[in-house]
Amino acid sequence: MGWVMMSERELNRVEVLAQVDDGRLSVDNAANMLDLTRRQIFRLLKRYRQDGAPAIRHKARGKSPNNLIHQAKRDYALSLIKENYPDFGPTLAAEMLAEYHGFKVSRETLRKWMVEDGIWLSRKQRRRFHQPRLRRECFGELIQIDGSDHRWFEDRAGPCTLLVFIDDATSTLMELRFVRSESTFSYFEALESYLLEHGRPVAFYSDKHTVFRVAKEDAKAGAGMRGHCIKVTLSSGSCELYG
Repeated sequence: MGWVMMSERELNRVEVLAQVDDGRLSVDNAANMLDLTRRQIFRLLKRYRQDGAPAIRHKARGKSPNNLIHQAKRDYALSLIKENYPDFGPTLAAEMLAEYHGFKVSRETLRKWMVEDGIWLSRKQRRRFHQPRLRRECFGELIQIDGSDHRWFEDRAGPCTLLVFIDDATSTLMELRFVRSESTFSYFEALESYLLEHGRPVAFYSDKHTVFRVAKEDAKAGAGMRGHCIKVTLSSGSCELYG
């Protein structure tokens, strides 16, 4: 006899039935272990004794399901969608097929067909993936700035923020500064230190932190930080801080 493919559940049933057949396990205990009734255990035991372990395999294994839809019907439904409803989702397409073409199919089956045929993307596939930003080519051209709140000194001091200025082209740490909190003024102090030490870059790049934004367009305080860009004017020119 050749190989017999069985699932883990079926193998477990064979093992329990073998113990019942050998008298090492009672029918009641077998029923509890397999979560079956006594009647089901006797039925399986009869099949096991007559035809052996292969008889415990599910009888539908390897057979086509009774509700299998013919390939021609699948192709017909997809052709109707491509011709008449190319921009419809599975739910609406299923309704149109039933109402105007007399073709009834569940929306989940239709969704599977459309995904397999490439005319519908799953929710995961529809997510947008942003293209990674390429690094700048020259040292000092773009400086990334960010702050990280942490207990940097463990129990020796309270939590604080580390402001970091990083060169985008080389990942060099250009400015490090511990401050009490991440605020506009703490960034300006670190910015002054960086400019005096390294000079003016083309631009600074930051995340969309609230310290670089204002709630209202007509807010007077911090008017120079309106939106996502701060323009810093120096005696030698100006640079922009992008958020």
